Amino acid sequence: MPDTTARGPRHVEHVMGTVFTFDIRDRPTAAVHRALAEAVAHLHRVDAVFSTYRPDSHISRLGSGGIRLADCPPEVHEVLSLCERVTHDSDGWFSVVPAGTLDPSGLVKGWATEAASRLLHEAGAHHTCVNGGGDLQLRGQAAPGIPWRIGIAHPLRPGELATVVTADGDLAVATSGTAERGSHILDPHSGTPASAFASLTLVGPRLTLTDAYATAVFARGDSAHDWVEKLHGYEALAILPDGQEWRTSGFSRYGS
Repeated sequence: MPDTTARGPRHVEHVMGTVFTFDIRDRPTAAVHRALAEAVAHLHRVDAVFSTYRPDSHISRLGSGGIRLADCPPEVHEVLSLCERVTHDSDGWFSVVPAGTLDPSGLVKGWATEAASRLLHEAGAHHTCVNGGGDLQLRGQAAPGIPWRIGIAHPLRPGELATVVTADGDLAVATSGTAERGSHILDPHSGTPASAFASLTLVGPRLTLTDAYATAVFARGDSAHDWVEKLHGYEALAILPDGQEWRTSGFSRYGS
């Protein structure tokens, strides 16, 4: 059940193989509570449609040839179109078939998190943090006059922070790395695990593209810095396996 003892509802949901948290800093109206319930239900629908671990999901059946794209719900068309856009934007460093099977997971979680945040915003909750397994869509402020401050864990120094991202207004924060899940991001050109970074944090306006671009940047490796510098509206912090780091020129606006 949601915890409503604070300024607004707070809720934790285990879904899509990870943990989603909702931190709402607005007055807990009936509309906000309804939107929170709708957002949670939305995440479970997304899991049912897109889970690559459920053989009965639409994406698993589509990948195996059991159904056609025309048999899938509209959100499958939307997600695959967005994946195609990111593949184009990233010069092929993002792929929905990174290991030879259909897998849009690199975009779906960010897309689902952003959609949940949007449901809350449309219901009047304008100061929220929706955290989908460590990737966040932030809106508004943590409190009047106080920005959101998000600690980014250092991948090589347990218990330490690599930086603190400050968001005074809407911002998306996505981190790809090897600390928790190992080498799970593949180089789509070779099919081998990407290994240039220990972690890569990307900030941008909305989480769907920020999360997907973060995956592409992680896979891109050595040429990533120059690519992000040219990506309008996005900034990055990269930590290399030897502990060295680099930041794009505008990252200082957000990170300490």
